[in-house]
Formats: sequence, structure tokens, C-alpha cells
Amino acid sequence: MTRTPPPIRTDFKIFRELQTRWADNDVYGHMNNVVHYQLFDTAINQWLIETGLLDPLTGAVIGLVVETGCRYHAEAGFPDRITAGISVVRLGGSSVTYAIGLFRNGEETAFADGRFVHVYINRATRRPVTLPEQWRATLGKITQ
Repeated sequence: MTRTPPPIRTDFKIFRELQTRWADNDVYGHMNNVVHYQLFDTAINQWLIETGLLDPLTGAVIGLVVETGCRYHAEAGFPDRITAGISVVRLGGSSVTYAIGLFRNGEETAFADGRFVHVYINRATRRPVTLPEQWRATLGKITQ
């Protein structure tokens, strides 16, 4: 079986800087696999908040994670500086599939990459909503 090579920085549209923490390392001396998902979640939601799309405390529309996946290519750990590359690979009616690459200390090749699927719902009813036009326009700017 041939494995798809890890992505490089030019495969992504936007980037967010993240910092590893002391507690991210596990007994094996590298970043525990669950931390990668926390970095995905943080990078995407940080960008959504910065763009004004997401108000996590009072916004009418919120995103729920319905699917994730991660491929690991190399080790990372504290005190590495992480850059998360983000692109949208699918923009559905109420869902968005994000591609994320995690890059260590300015490297050009991702040490991990994955996908993160959000379904956007009405906060009160907890039912899926059609993505508002402002969301579609902003997300369209980072669609591959």
C-alpha cells in the first residue's frame, strides 16, 4: 500500500500559530496523539472567532464536530511552536469539512494532517441550519 505523502504549507490557504504545552508530552517523550485533535479544534475555532463568524458564547449558529481524522508523519512535542494550516475541502449546506496540516518550528512539511467536519446548528433547537451567506462567503475564500 502506498501512503499519500504529508502535505506542505502551500496546500493550505490560511495559518494560525499555536504553542505546545508542557502537559502535551506523554510518557514516550512526544506529543500525545489526542493533542493533535485539540490543535485542530483550536486553530479552526480561533479563525472562526477572528473572522466574526463564530460567537461561541451567544451566537445563534454553532458548530458540532461530527467526524475527525489524523495521519501522523513525525513526532512533535513541547516546546515546539506549531503552525496550523487550514483549508476548506467541502462546503455543504450545513456542514464544512476542513483540512488541517500541523507544521513544527517553521518546517515546510506537515508532521501531522487531518480533517475536521463541523455541522452547524441552531444553538436553541440543536437542529442543522443552512450556512448563512456571510459564512459561505468567508469560508469560500479558504476553499481549495
